Amino acid sequence: MPTTASARRIRCWLPLAVAVLALALPLQAGELVTVRLIAFNDLHGHLEPGANSIAMPDPRDPAQRIALRAGGVAHLAGAVRQLRAEQPASLLISTGDLVGASPLVSALFRDEPTVEVMNALGLDLNVAGNHEFDHGVAELRRLIAGGCATEPRGATTTCAGGQHGYAGASFPFIAANVEDAASGAPLLGPFVVRSVGGVRIGFVGAVTRSTPGIVMPDGIRGWRFSAEAPALNRHARRLRAEGVNAIVAVVHEGGEADGGINDCANPRGPIFEIARALDPAVDVVLSAHTHRAYNCRIDDRVVIQGASFGRLLSVVDLQIDRATGAVNRGHTRARNLPVANGLEGDQAVKAAYPPYPADAQIAAIVEHYRERVAPLAERPVGRIAATFERLASEQGDSPAGRLIADAHLAATRGNGAQIALTNAGGIRSDLRPRQADGTVTFGDVFTMQPFGNPLVTMTLTGAQLKALLESQWRGRAGRPSFLQPSSTLVYAWRDGAPPGARVVEDSILVDGQPWQRSRRYRVTVNSFLAAGGDRFALFLEGTERVGGPLDVDALAQYLSQQSAGQPLAVDPARRIVRKGRADDDGSMR
Repeated sequence: MPTTASARRIRCWLPLAVAVLALALPLQAGELVTVRLIAFNDLHGHLEPGANSIAMPDPRDPAQRIALRAGGVAHLAGAVRQLRAEQPASLLISTGDLVGASPLVSALFRDEPTVEVMNALGLDLNVAGNHEFDHGVAELRRLIAGGCATEPRGATTTCAGGQHGYAGASFPFIAANVEDAASGAPLLGPFVVRSVGGVRIGFVGAVTRSTPGIVMPDGIRGWRFSAEAPALNRHARRLRAEGVNAIVAVVHEGGEADGGINDCANPRGPIFEIARALDPAVDVVLSAHTHRAYNCRIDDRVVIQGASFGRLLSVVDLQIDRATGAVNRGHTRARNLPVANGLEGDQAVKAAYPPYPADAQIAAIVEHYRERVAPLAERPVGRIAATFERLASEQGDSPAGRLIADAHLAATRGNGAQIALTNAGGIRSDLRPRQADGTVTFGDVFTMQPFGNPLVTMTLTGAQLKALLESQWRGRAGRPSFLQPSSTLVYAWRDGAPPGARVVEDSILVDGQPWQRSRRYRVTVNSFLAAGGDRFALFLEGTERVGGPLDVDALAQYLSQQSAGQPLAVDPARRIVRKGRADDDGSMR
């Protein structure tokens, strides 16, 4: 037993010992290894900067926003080089849609240039996104493995690199939730493990389960796309059992949140539901698909997305215990970083957002393909008087949608077409005049409509047409998936009306005449919709099908014809009218 005096000494020394221990804990920070994750998502083959920009605070008035010119893979490579120099223990990750719906400089060569650039950049992995399946599983496998394409596809060419071959990807594609529907065999590896800085990190991948409804059905027939969270959890637990205690979910699914690129007000959408359903073993969620920018904490995990087209890099700095391999989540730091390229020429903006210098090696690869594609891309196809914007109003249709539908109708009048409809998701950019006289090029048109789908004209009854329009509303929540109509189809709808009765029947006009339930109508759509894409299964009921030209060629020809005398103006007339709400001008319909 200690004496009274010694007991007093123990009581005196005990607080001091605790204090010394507390001071000693930060000294163990050397046991924590910093690993930097550098991620981007939804590049879609945007190798050149183009007109891409990101909304950022105005350096002259931070309460206002400017469109900061950003992107271009040479500048992205410069940013990656700087981030790696700051933290050599780093990994570069693509969260899907690396390819697909690409500008002509990549798409004309079947997206082989994008893979070549990623090889040179040192990409560590890419999770499969839905657009990786645009041309089917067989083409995805070839893109990964290499070799020249043997199946023709429009005007595209293959093996056009400097070595006159195509080596494939030097990085893995992963997805844990794509399986053979009959055998259950995985299409791709579900995860990869990387050792960096003396610690191991597991990356588990998943693609949005909605993929079958947004790609050509024939290309993925026989493959099952299962729910994301259960697949991620199954393999996360497997990794943990194998001693990998730092785990990152790389998920090609997304949501949205309010605020700037590093804010997370009112987070909503599928990725946040997935994040809340994840196993505790998962430390970070890299997300994609919705082309939004947010930086969130959900259940003590970072959930981040960096917009699209290489305009942002998502930078996540992890602190990993060297002994246990576990992530200290309290020390995780994440940010979205704009890839400023300096193309706006504003010195105040350049000072606030210093541009990243272009990487010479990457720039040379892009220039090789730009020179190859230039004769086609730079060919003028017409003139426009103003920008045709792709984003639809609350009414439902958009200037770009009206333009494309009118072009598809004109191209298929010879097949008896009375109506044309196109899906908003197939319109990938605004159409902007390139020069003062309003000139637009084939490259501009292709960037707007890059899928190269043939047009299909079919017969639908009036009843089927009405049911098709009603099917634009899917459940109680979310914005309707409006098809963009040609000028020959006009109708009104009522917000809040019961399912199946939202479209006002006596408002439907076809070629200026009242719609009739029993009448047969000839309707043109692209081959994606004709196959039931975007969950418009009613198109599968269409009969008397006749093929037409490629959608992009139809648009180019229409622009040429319609602007022969003067630049083509935007048609301001709404074809879809929302009843019972104030219009943009304050009037009521």
